[in-house]
Amino acid sequence: MNHIELFENLWNDYIKITPSAKKVHAILSADQKDIINDHIALRTFNHPSIGLNKLAKHFEDCGYEAKADYEFKEKKLVAKHYEHKDPEAPKVFISELLLEQCSDSLRNIVNTLIEQVPDNYCDASSFLYGGAPWKASYEDYQNLLQESEYAAWMSAWGYHANHFTVSVNHLNNYDSIVAVNTKLKEEGFQLNQSGGEVKGDPSVLLEQSSTLADQIEYSFTDGTHKIPSCFYEFAKRYPTKEGKLYTGFVAANADKIFESTNVGKS
Repeated sequence: MNHIELFENLWNDYIKITPSAKKVHAILSADQKDIINDHIALRTFNHPSIGLNKLAKHFEDCGYEAKADYEFKEKKLVAKHYEHKDPEAPKVFISELLLEQCSDSLRNIVNTLIEQVPDNYCDASSFLYGGAPWKASYEDYQNLLQESEYAAWMSAWGYHANHFTVSVNHLNNYDSIVAVNTKLKEEGFQLNQSGGEVKGDPSVLLEQSSTLADQIEYSFTDGTHKIPSCFYEFAKRYPTKEGKLYTGFVAANADKIFESTNVGKS
């Protein structure tokens, strides 16, 4: 599978649990053939059987290379971003929760989930959009929420692109991220306000904003409940001193973007 096919599969899976993304896509792509995807993001736990490297391998097999590392101390996360040799291909941002920094209670719940993962589950790239390879209870979800929104989200959703990202630089009708935000608010979409509606500024070469995650009915082992699923992000990049658009990420921005899936915000 090449990277184009992989991203098509990721997108088709993503819009099934993020119906608002299809609506946003239609609004922003009016009067142009399509919109450019700046990047996607995926999440995991730093367990040997399902860690960051297991996800990254499938992108590396499609021509991606690791470019930079990121750390989110408060959230107990680390991440890497990957770029394809084709500069038009979307970037990939993969994060993982550092289980050794979490409580015994959280680790026990997560390990119980991971024990359900079949052997060699990560060998096929389809696992990247296969959802959760385990069954979680709502009780466990609630317990995880007390310590880590990220862990709770993973317990329910597992492996999906938790967001796609519109490249504002490539939009015909919007010359700023503020213009995009204004249009979406006019259309009734709620935006992530954590750290401000726009995260970053031209001085860090990257501005970002995002919708709040959709609320989706999810079937746990002990009942069905409405919980946050995925969201849509918007990014505007600025040129470096060399005159090329910045291709990296800004940890302070990403830290707040993570909160687009927080319970109580979406």
